[in-house]
Parts: sequence; C-alpha cells; structure tokens
Amino acid sequence: MGELERAGMQPVGGRDASAMISVTVYSTGPACQRCRLTCRSLADAGIRFLVVDVTDARASAVRDYLIEELGYSEAPVVVVDDEPEHHWAGFRPDLVARLASRLEVAP
Repeated sequence: MGELERAGMQPVGGRDASAMISVTVYSTGPACQRCRLTCRSLADAGIRFLVVDVTDARASAVRDYLIEELGYSEAPVVVVDDEPEHHWAGFRPDLVARLASRLEVAP
C-alpha cells in the first residue's frame, strides 16, 4: 500500500494532457453514486484526478476544509488546482465537459 492509499487517497489515471492541472475528488466512498458518476465522467474525459475518501478517520482536516472553507456539506466535491473559484459539489457532467474542453482532452 502506497503513501497516498494510507492517507485515504487514490490516484486515478487519465491522459497526459491533464497532467498540467490538479483535480481532486473528495468522495464519501464507493456507496456514493454521485461520487462514482463523477469519477467515471472524469476518467471517460481523460482527466487525471486524485480521489480522497473523506470518511477515512485520518481525513478530519479535509472535512473541515470542505465544510468550513469551501462551504460544502455534500459529496462529491471536486477541486481543480486548489483554487477557490474552481470547485463544485455533486455530479456535474456539464462542468466535467467544460474542464475537458479547457484542457482540450478528447475522450
């Protein structure tokens, strides 16, 4: 088990075109349908992303960040490049498509 997995994080593949940005999906785990759909949409668009399981006991600081700083109370939360204006909550295929077009990534 790698360091990311021990910290409740899982890197997910994609095409090299998206390597220039950082996309993090904060998920409540495999039982979350919106989380699975978001991850599938990102993967289908060829966008690399990191999955962080916010239910992990070691993720309390992450939960505080999502709730207190970003104001979210639902999953998934997607953060692009750790920039305050580049994040959303829920399954948003429109925003995934917009991100893919911004990166010029073809599925």
